[in-house]
Amino acid sequence: MVSANREMAVYCFDTLVAHYNSEDAPPPAFDEGQHPLFVTWKKVVNGGEPRLRGCIGTLEARCLINGFKDYALTSALKDRRFPPIQARELPSLECTVSILTDFETANNYLDWE
Repeated sequence: MVSANREMAVYCFDTLVAHYNSEDAPPPAFDEGQHPLFVTWKKVVNGGEPRLRGCIGTLEARCLINGFKDYALTSALKDRRFPPIQARELPSLECTVSILTDFETANNYLDWE
C-alpha cells in the first residue's frame, strides 16, 4: 500500500516554485500509482499556528505524479475560499499531501467513523 511521504510534498513545492519561475518542475522522487489525493497549503503567520491557505483534491483515482502537479497548483491558485498564493509567501508555506486508500461501502452519508 502506498502512503503519503515527504517527497510528495516536496514535489508539490517544486511544482509551485516552477510555476512562478515559468519552468518545469524537476522529476519527482516517488513512484507512480493511482489513488485519490489531496494537497493542503498552510501559511505560518508571525510564528503562530499554521493557517489554511488552500486545500483541494479528488476522490477519483489519479496518477500520483500528474495528480500532485495539478492539485498543487489548483489548491494554491484556485481555491475560491482564498486569494491565490503569491510567490512572496513561499518561505512561510507548509504543504501536506494525503493519499486516500481503503474505501468502504457506506449505507448512507452518516455511516462513517
